Amino acid sequence: MPKKLKITETVLRDANQSLCATRLPMSEFKPILETMNKVGYHSVECWGGATFDSCLRYLNEDPWVRLRTIRELMPDTKLQMLLRGQNILGYKHYSDDTVRAFVRKSVENGIDIIRIFDALNDFRNIETAVDECKKAGGEAQGTISYTQSPVHTVENYAKLGKQIEEMGCDSLCIKDMAGTMSPQEAFDLVSALKAEVKIPIVVHTHATTGLGSMTYLKAVEAGADVIDCAISPFAGGTSQPCTEAMDHVLTQMGYETGLNRTEMRKVNEFFEPIKKAYVTDGKINPFVMNVNTNALHYKIPGGMLSNLIANLTDMKALDRLDEVLAEVPNVRKDMGYPPLVTPLSQMVGSQAVNNVLMGERYKNITKEIRAYIRGEYGKAPAEINPELVTKVLGEGNKPMEGRYAETLEPEIPAAVKKLGDLATCEEDVLSYVAFPQQAEKFFQYREEHKGMKVTYSIQKVDD
Repeated sequence: MPKKLKITETVLRDANQSLCATRLPMSEFKPILETMNKVGYHSVECWGGATFDSCLRYLNEDPWVRLRTIRELMPDTKLQMLLRGQNILGYKHYSDDTVRAFVRKSVENGIDIIRIFDALNDFRNIETAVDECKKAGGEAQGTISYTQSPVHTVENYAKLGKQIEEMGCDSLCIKDMAGTMSPQEAFDLVSALKAEVKIPIVVHTHATTGLGSMTYLKAVEAGADVIDCAISPFAGGTSQPCTEAMDHVLTQMGYETGLNRTEMRKVNEFFEPIKKAYVTDGKINPFVMNVNTNALHYKIPGGMLSNLIANLTDMKALDRLDEVLAEVPNVRKDMGYPPLVTPLSQMVGSQAVNNVLMGERYKNITKEIRAYIRGEYGKAPAEINPELVTKVLGEGNKPMEGRYAETLEPEIPAAVKKLGDLATCEEDVLSYVAFPQQAEKFFQYREEHKGMKVTYSIQKVDD
């Protein structure tokens, strides 16, 4: 009897986020959605991550309309999103009322699976989202943010997996955002988790370092139930391994993926000219399509590397990139070895740039790093450099021990009052709470372009 292996397609979210900074508008991918619905994917990751911000900031799209459109055209396929726990889709912690409302509305608007992670693996920061996802009828996928360090061991990861299962999550994802998990590490970790938990295990990696496809094969061999892949035009480089290639190899190995290759070929052919056009006009930099083994040492995800290059270019200091890359591991160690995933990757990267360009380590400490040291992002995996703690908090003071979200006042009532008639629904209010400036600008754009077709099928917000 064939062994089952499921595949999640990432082209509508992580693949285009990794290769072209989430600049793929709905108008370009909408014609292929009905075909994608016929492929037989386990799920299609299509929302969350940076898509929400990009829709408002760059694409003049309502992200909620995008989601409902995808749901309408893909009725038979599970839709999946990425949620940063208490950070939802932003870069700070939001109040519990915001997190609950956002999760509930995500499910109501069409999301089936919510992959919920915390950058520090501090699961106090995902409890609210997991609880609300379950209440709303969605699949809560608890997530381990994977990295390597002296404190990130297989034994500790197995304990995290058990916590995720005990929290009530329906599935568990190993999220290797930098693509640094080797095939052997994947085999050992999945094996250890399989011995601890009964829920399905999903493995997510990137092709950044050239290890991705091999890592998937060993993860599947150890018992992984689902892997994340991208259709070939948007695969490789800082994106995921290729869907068609993994399907081909795994089928030969006796696994049954359930994918319809005829329909999948149509998806490939649809995205190929889009990819070529994006390379031609510079939306996809050939740099992100390369294999970069430096990540194996620096543990820097592809998106973080792109940000560092962009920031140093703006500062006319790109010639200092090697110094910054060498400084990143030092800052990460000082911060207690946080996994380099949003928002921690940006925070550590910015501090490394400051250290190099200032010519002195921690002469200028960013406000985000100060908040991190105060404990506002959660508990660091290891001890933070005591000298830095003293420098930020003062002699004898310690980071907060409680959950930071509990100190936050409810955010939605004030947002409703502030927006007034500019908000047409609760979704608008949530967009504003998440990204105030970008949302307000979009609402004004929408008001000025009332002729465009925007349909809302949900209730108005009560004052």
